[in-house]
This record gives sequence, C-alpha cells and structure tokens, in this order.
Amino acid sequence: MQDNRNGRRDRHFYTLPLTDYLWLVTDELKEFLDSKVEEYNTPAFINDDPICIPHAFSSRQDIEIAALFASVFAWGNRTIIIKKSKEVLQRMDNAPYDFVVHHKDNDLRRLLGFKHRTFNDTDLLYFVHFLHHHYTYSDTLETAFTSGLNEGDTTIENSLNYLSRYFFSLDEAPARTKKHIAAPARNSTCKRLNMFLRWMVRNDRCGVDFGIWKKISPAQLVCPIDVHVARVAIRFKLLQRNQVDWAAGLQLTNNLRNLDPVDPVKYDFALFGLGVVERF
Repeated sequence: MQDNRNGRRDRHFYTLPLTDYLWLVTDELKEFLDSKVEEYNTPAFINDDPICIPHAFSSRQDIEIAALFASVFAWGNRTIIIKKSKEVLQRMDNAPYDFVVHHKDNDLRRLLGFKHRTFNDTDLLYFVHFLHHHYTYSDTLETAFTSGLNEGDTTIENSLNYLSRYFFSLDEAPARTKKHIAAPARNSTCKRLNMFLRWMVRNDRCGVDFGIWKKISPAQLVCPIDVHVARVAIRFKLLQRNQVDWAAGLQLTNNLRNLDPVDPVKYDFALFGLGVVERF
C-alpha cells in the first residue's frame, strides 16, 4: 500500500505480474477503481482534456455544439484536439449556436480551409447544415439521440443507430462525412459519441461532466473504449474480447455494471487515467 497524490492509500495492482490479477475479487477491484475515479474526476482534469472546450460556454446549446465538435475531433494528440476545436469555434466567433442558427451563406466562407486529420471543410459545412436543420425544429441536440430511444432499452445502442440515420437523412449529405458519425450497426466502438454522451448525461456534481440531458439515464451509457482502455480492462478481466469494437464496449460496460449498476461509465475516468496518463 502507498499514499497517492490525494493522500489516499491505494493498493498498487499495477505492480503485480499479470497472472496475479486473476485472484482479485470484485470488492478489491471496485475499491481500487473507485479511488482512480475520485483521482481523475475532478476539475483539475478539465484543462488538458477536450472537455475543456464545452466548459468555455454557459448556454445549453453552445455547450452541446462545442461538445459535439470536441468529441468528434477527439482522436490523436489531446493538445492538437483542443487546438483544432478552439479554431473551429473561433471561425464561428465563439458563438456556435448563434452561428449555426443565424449564419448567412457568406458567413460559411470563413469555414473553408479547416482541417483536422480526416475531417475537412466539406464535413464541417455539412455538420453546420445538419445542426441548423435540427435546431430549427428543436431547442436541444438531446432529441437527435432520444428520438431513437425505445422504452425498455438498457443501452443507447438504438439511440446511436437512429442518430446516424437522422444525421445523414438530408439530401446534401456527403458520403465522405459518414465516417465521422459512427453507429453500432457498423460495428464501430462509437468511442467519441459515447464520450460525448457521458459529458451530456452524467451529473455527479464533481464539475467535469455536465449532466444537462435528463432523458437518457447514466445506466444506459456505454463506456468509451479504445486500445488504451481495452488494455487496462483486459488486465483486470473486465474485458475478454480481443477485438475493439461495439461488442467490446458492451462487454466492458456490462462488467462495469457489476461494480456500479447505476453509473457504470464513471469508470471511464479510471480506465482512461490508468491507460493514458499512467501508461498502465
């Protein structure tokens, strides 16, 4: 046992050989992961994470739009993700909802030339087009997800599949843009959209996630998963599947429900912190 930076005494599981992880009981694992959630689920986490982008705004719609772009851009180096997210919002005068709803054709010129990895100005123009369409009929992006949610759904799988169909239902939808809105039906992990939903839905009063959407339960969320999270999850026997896909996300989340059935995705903080920050 050793004191961590918050003064708690945590069992250093990561000093054990891999075979020793087999004997860890749920109570021990829960205690350890809960301590890591507490360590990383703090306002100090915000500045170096893409979630800092929506935290720059106060209105619901600005938060939604800023969070959507920050999550869609969230692959690769976090410093670059934050930089490119700020750039796209600066091109909208840091008033994304006003820009999306009230822009004139001339205003769209300032979006030309934007690029982040495979996301370019064609994709950006369509995102703005879709958001303009959606906010014409709804005052929140939440309905773009919840319209696909069925009574009795235990996860947001149907919601994500609906979003993908709805997002590309407009006549002008470019085929190239479809890779930026993932769907379980295409066996994607949907990591970035699951992260976006975590931000919007979870409300634990810790100051990181926003919790401004109330029609989706935290219990329905699916844990964002990538190779870093999967590596940690496999070591703790929270994941048995080698392929990192939608089924892996479901398997991981189902196992996390054994630790907290009400809020399983809070452990995203622990798994991310261990995998990316601590290089576990």
